[in-house]
Amino acid sequence: MFLKRNTTLVAASLTLITGLIATLQQPNERNLLVLPKDISDEQLDSLMQTYNKALGVQCNFCHVPFDKTIPDSLDYASDKEPMKTEARKMMEMTIHLNKTYFWYDSTRPPYLLNAVKCKTCHQGEAFPPED
Repeated sequence: MFLKRNTTLVAASLTLITGLIATLQQPNERNLLVLPKDISDEQLDSLMQTYNKALGVQCNFCHVPFDKTIPDSLDYASDKEPMKTEARKMMEMTIHLNKTYFWYDSTRPPYLLNAVKCKTCHQGEAFPPED
């Protein structure tokens, strides 16, 4: 009993330590090809949470793990996940639609527009429903 509890404690501690090391080693890089490069961390996080809700997905839908042994350690700068490329295409399409067909103020970043949004088509689903 004592050995089993210690083994579990050691395994949990090693997992925690490995996770902390991976988090500390993650590059603090940005790979923004559609969004403004000067977007604040708070704005970016808020926007990503909006995408999560509008598509009913989690961050790992578009972002790959930084360390494959730690699924929650996401490499946000990586382009290895094809869904990230699709997300960029969708963002560009939305920006184009808003600029072309709806009110557009060039002094406001496109991600703040209130016309067409991800939720307009996706309605909380990863892939828009086929009607």
